[in-house]
Amino acid sequence: MTTESQVTIPAARFDAVVFDMDGVVTQTATVHAAAWKALFDAFLEERALRTDEPFRPFDIEADYLPYVDGKARYDGVRDFLASRGVTLPWGAPSDPPDAQTVCGLGNRKNDFFLRVVAEQGVKPFPTTVALIARLHEADIATAIISASKNTTAILAAAGVADLFAAQVDGGVAEMLGLPGKPDPAVFVEAARLLGVVTPRAVVVEDAEAGVEAGHRGGFGLVIGVDRSDHAQALRDHGADVVVKDLAEVTVVAG
Repeated sequence: MTTESQVTIPAARFDAVVFDMDGVVTQTATVHAAAWKALFDAFLEERALRTDEPFRPFDIEADYLPYVDGKARYDGVRDFLASRGVTLPWGAPSDPPDAQTVCGLGNRKNDFFLRVVAEQGVKPFPTTVALIARLHEADIATAIISASKNTTAILAAAGVADLFAAQVDGGVAEMLGLPGKPDPAVFVEAARLLGVVTPRAVVVEDAEAGVEAGHRGGFGLVIGVDRSDHAQALRDHGADVVVKDLAEVTVVAG
């Protein structure tokens, strides 16, 4: 396994890098976490009153990473509710936000998220933008993936939409029938769009499900970005190397 002091991306070995968006390129992971908490706390509190059960709120530290981080929105709803022993009908993507279905709750979470984005805007991580510039100088292509269907709007708001030659987001995944992480399908599709085989590509992810997907997809290097103090979990799920920030990654041209 590569050690943290030797994190390099050599152009002689790699032709492309596939980045996850939230928490890697854009500073939106905390916004997602806050939106999930607002959604689930309201749902769980109402359910506790109705069933006379104790109210146990959504815990960002304990619940966000294992159950919702990096996953498609509806999958996150289903997996977190399952962790609390709650089962709801799946419903349909067209369900209104007040519907008591998995899709309804997912749509309500999206409303919370978009409201915060509209109020606060979106910022990219400067060190990620700098790394992408170095990759392009070395003729290494870049793509972006995300489970979000808001990817295009978020990238535009952050001013980084032109940094990626390929994009595989929640809308593309739905259209192509691609399963979500930890299945590697979205990463493999991004590499295909760039015309690159996975052993010649790098995955950069901050989610446990994401590094597992990169590992399962046969990518030549999987870099975990630890912004939430879960470095060992990233390694356990398939990261070849874990960094605190992408400033720690260098590019070797030629």
